[in-house]
Amino acid sequence: MSKRYKWILIALLSCAFFFHQADRALFGLLTIPIQADLGLSDVQIGWINTTLSWTLAGMTVVAGFLGDRLSRKWIITISLMAWSLMTVCMGFIGGFAGALFFRAIATGVGESFYAPSAYALIAVHHKETRSVALSIHQAALYIGLMVSGVVVAWALGLLGSWRNVFIAFGAAGFALGVVFIWALKDAQSPQEVERPAAPRAGKNPVAQSLRAYFCNPSALCATAGFVAIVFVNNAYLFWAPKFAAEKFALDVGEAGRGVMLWHHLFAFAAILAGGVVTDRFVGRFPRFRLGFQTLALLCGAPMLAWIGMSSSFAALLVAASAYGVFRGLFEVNTHASLFDVIQPQYRSTAVGLLNMIAFFFGGLSGVAMGALSGRWGIKGFETGFCVMAATYAAGAALMAISFFFTFKKDRVTE
Repeated sequence: MSKRYKWILIALLSCAFFFHQADRALFGLLTIPIQADLGLSDVQIGWINTTLSWTLAGMTVVAGFLGDRLSRKWIITISLMAWSLMTVCMGFIGGFAGALFFRAIATGVGESFYAPSAYALIAVHHKETRSVALSIHQAALYIGLMVSGVVVAWALGLLGSWRNVFIAFGAAGFALGVVFIWALKDAQSPQEVERPAAPRAGKNPVAQSLRAYFCNPSALCATAGFVAIVFVNNAYLFWAPKFAAEKFALDVGEAGRGVMLWHHLFAFAAILAGGVVTDRFVGRFPRFRLGFQTLALLCGAPMLAWIGMSSSFAALLVAASAYGVFRGLFEVNTHASLFDVIQPQYRSTAVGLLNMIAFFFGGLSGVAMGALSGRWGIKGFETGFCVMAATYAAGAALMAISFFFTFKKDRVTE
């Protein structure tokens, strides 16, 4: 396979990840018109968001195990086409049950199969350029979330209803899936293929995969940091547009554009810069990624409290932008840090387990924020952002355990 293809792969997967994340943002951006049309409460919206996260948690470990054993090309392609079709179906729902099934369960199953195979396939093709490659791919997440507020506001005006917006986004994602049938390739040469070695007699390959993750203290510390990130990201993605609109008396389009664009613009810049910086220093300082992430969580915590207590929309946007910088500096190394301590043949499974744990616990923020806002309104939202700040601080403390005590022993050299 040509050396050029490893960058073509990044371009293709970045397009898929754009739709993956833009699709995730749709529901939060359109919460107000969806609630008005379907008569849903904040608690019901919270349960839809939390059920989506729990569906991702339950299925992503299956996706990871299969990604180490089946064609990653076809797992990624079918995943993209499946979640896009479910997004189209969201345009035809009639109430809470339809939203819960098509948004939280069906879409969640489709989306869960993407990440384990995608990250493992990138790791196969990129070794010396791994952080840069992963940062470019991760940047697609921010582009998707960054422009989603602007695109949704424009599409809502053009198409006339939130239902048509879901149908249009889903159709575009499905069309990209058709392209993947011909454009995406699995690793072909023996040097590129990373699969579990044949197990010894009496050994269970599932048990081996689980042991490689759960008996690895550094991998568990990396997971703790990612749980904090997902817990906060879910709440921000689903609730920040409504919080800003209600606290500062803004229309949904203006609030959505502000909280999505500026936060993700600064995260986008940070993740690109962070990839270059990490690849430059990690060779000489193997714990650089880990220290970088721990510091990002510590610095991001007060920014989250500032978002909740902001006295003006402008102040909220400044705080959200700063939070975006530290989020980006963490996320550029999320999977690279995990791969530093996980053997190559177990990496797709490890990503699945990482996502399972993160989305299960991180998904609690959706219903928690819905319950707080349903009971105390704006004060509930403000309290929720302070809880998120404490979550970031706790994640940093757990990652510091790996930095000081376990990383050296668990590190994998390639």
